[in-house]
Amino acid sequence: MKKTTANLMICAMVFAVALVIANVVTAKTVQTGIPLFGSTILVPSAVVCYCVTFLMTDIVGEIWGRKEARTIVFGGFACQVLALCLILLAQALPAADPEMQASFDMLLGQNGVFVVASMTGYLLAQSWDVFVFHKIRDHVLARGGSVRSRWIWNNASTMTSQLIDTVVFIGIAFGIGFGWLFDPALIGQLGAMMVGQYLCKLALAALDTPIFYFLTRNADKREAATANA
Repeated sequence: MKKTTANLMICAMVFAVALVIANVVTAKTVQTGIPLFGSTILVPSAVVCYCVTFLMTDIVGEIWGRKEARTIVFGGFACQVLALCLILLAQALPAADPEMQASFDMLLGQNGVFVVASMTGYLLAQSWDVFVFHKIRDHVLARGGSVRSRWIWNNASTMTSQLIDTVVFIGIAFGIGFGWLFDPALIGQLGAMMVGQYLCKLALAALDTPIFYFLTRNADKREAATANA
């Protein structure tokens, strides 16, 4: 991917769309069928959409830099707030069909604690992702490393930030919101949910590495050009 304003805008748009759609479809829970601690792993259907957002911030950070990646993160938060306001407005408008209103409420109705959990997890995880990505990248390159090793900072930043997102979201939404954290009988289930979802996110983070390499392949060319200059 070339370092152009048009490509930066495309990455920002993909990021914003994936983020907003993640919050729209997150109510659907997916049964993976993968056994863990006596039950099977359940994940929100938004998990794939959300992984796309981390991929986009890593691509932007690699090609355009930390400032642009942070701008996309905070811009995405603003998009979340705007989308929430528009959904609430649409929900409040009088419906011509009561059954349609009920279906709308079931699909897009916003649970307050889930909104807080989602936005808190997003802001913390994405900010950490950008910070760690560039911290490791700058350290490796300063010690004579090559951008060909960018899988290191790509995976380290995404995998650790996904851990933050998982713990914060599930901890607030289910641990505090549903009270699982205060019920000894449900603490184990809370932990199992965190572990299961994080393992799925780890797998997806590893799978996006070839895509990251492909879209940032011009970084290798720029490094070679600099070395030959």
